[in-house]
Amino acid sequence: MEIGQWFDRLAHVQNTPVNVEALLVAGFEEHGKLLEATRHAVAEPFLRLVEACVKAIAGGHKLILFGNGGSAADAQHIAAELVGRFASDRKPVPAIALTSDTAALTAIANDYGYDRVFERQLLGLGKAGDVAIGISTSGNSPNVIRALTAARTMGMTAAGLTGGNGGALKDLTDPVLVVPSSETPRVQEMHILVGHLMCAAVEQGLGLAWNGLPDNPSR
Repeated sequence: MEIGQWFDRLAHVQNTPVNVEALLVAGFEEHGKLLEATRHAVAEPFLRLVEACVKAIAGGHKLILFGNGGSAADAQHIAAELVGRFASDRKPVPAIALTSDTAALTAIANDYGYDRVFERQLLGLGKAGDVAIGISTSGNSPNVIRALTAARTMGMTAAGLTGGNGGALKDLTDPVLVVPSSETPRVQEMHILVGHLMCAAVEQGLGLAWNGLPDNPSR
C-alpha cells in the first residue's frame, strides 16, 4: 500500500480529516533545522561538560543525572549507556539516575514534598567531585533547581541540559547546554542526541575503545 493510500484509509477509518503526511514532513523539517542551530549553540559547553565528566570519572567520582517526565527517561537512558555500554565492550562508567527508585521517590515526595525528590537523594549519594547533570526542557523545574543548588554547595560540578531561554538553570549551572527551541518534543530530541554524543566522547576521553561501529549488531 502506498503511503498516500494509507493516509486516505486512516482518514476514512477515523472519520475525521487527517493530514499525517504534512505532520511527518513538518516534524522532520523542524528537527533538521534545529539540529544545525543546536550544534552551534552547545558546541563550547559540550566540550566543557565532557571534560568535567572525564576528569570526575578518572578521579574516582561519578555522574548523577535527573529530570522529570521525558527528561527522567533521558537521565536513565544516558546512565544506562554509561554503566552498561554505548558502542563497545569496556569497563562500566559510574553513573546514576535519580529517577528510577520509586520507593525513594515516593517516600521523599510524601515526607518532604516533590520539590525535594532529587535534592534529598543527591545529599545522600553525591560527593564533592561528582558531576550532577540536571535535565529540564524549560530550565525551571523546581526539584531540578533545588538539587543543582545542593550540588554546588556540596562541591560538585552542577551541569544542565535545557531549552528555550535557559530558565533558572542558565545562571545556576556551568556548563549549561541550551537547545534554542521552546518546543518540548524538539528539545528532548536534541537532549538525547547530546546525551549519546556525550557517552561517545566520555568513552574516548577515558581511553576506552570506540571506532564508531557497534561490535554487537544484534543490540
